[in-house]
Amino acid sequence: MIRDTTALATSAAAVVGLAALALFSRPLAKTQGRTYRFPLFSSALDPGAAVRAARRLNRAAGLIAASVLADSAIEHYRGSFHNKAMVAPLVTAALSLAMSAHGNADKRPVAHRVRDCVYAAAALTGLVGTGFHLFNICKKPGRFSWQNLFYSAPIGAPAALILSGATGFLAERVRDTTPGLAPTIGAMSAGRVVAAATSLGLLGTVAEAGLLHFRGAYHDPFMYLPVTIPPVTAALIGNAALGSTRERRPWTRLWLRLTALLGFVGAGFHMIGVARNMGGWRNWRQNVLNGPPIPAPPSFTGLALAGLAALGLMEDHPDG
Repeated sequence: MIRDTTALATSAAAVVGLAALALFSRPLAKTQGRTYRFPLFSSALDPGAAVRAARRLNRAAGLIAASVLADSAIEHYRGSFHNKAMVAPLVTAALSLAMSAHGNADKRPVAHRVRDCVYAAAALTGLVGTGFHLFNICKKPGRFSWQNLFYSAPIGAPAALILSGATGFLAERVRDTTPGLAPTIGAMSAGRVVAAATSLGLLGTVAEAGLLHFRGAYHDPFMYLPVTIPPVTAALIGNAALGSTRERRPWTRLWLRLTALLGFVGAGFHMIGVARNMGGWRNWRQNVLNGPPIPAPPSFTGLALAGLAALGLMEDHPDG
């Protein structure tokens, strides 16, 4: 139980750390004329590749934000918004979704300050929310017992907002690249950084899905899919982040697409789970609150889209 919590918290902290590294490294990149610090093997760089990758990341961030917005709205409504701070994730997730739509439509090769601020605020809100949810568990008798982990405030919900903000923030770092130069984040290949962040985010999301499906006793064999497919995908995209960027990775791309599909399939299964409760969809006001969370699985889709964007970056700008 503690291991699941630690894995999720570590994944979220790692992604925020990557975004912070990118933020603090921006002035250094500008003073050095954005030089690429490792040899390039491509003879000519596509000047529009970085913007296309950034727009893909904007879409990924937006999909995760939409998932968080719907999920937190349902869960916090069930909690009657007894704490005024429970409105914060709805506001920041909605703003992150709006900024993602704006970024997807923006074809300029320059970061947008408003989008930067909103994405950073979303990640910070998710981090604070994770702390609140952990505090909610710790103050109960038994603390990190199975009972509290199963039925207290879900740790993974605010952590998903961290992923949305961090993905969008990384999108702006990729976009902020002089046309014709390879995108970097913290003096590292942007493709490698995004791939590593995707791998960590997938592992954290798997930990949350595994915990909640364990609560459901894996009564349906399909409940094993979120704890089998995404871990393989995380390993493959993590290996891509560490290996040669010149190598074509058809298996990694295939598993990322399977993971993207899994997000929508999972939402469909959760809808079936809601329908199986007493009253079905005729009693939707109660069953949507008490049934499996319909908006949660698409987070896998958003992370898979980020992984596909990372592969595209590494293929367009190989560094080794």
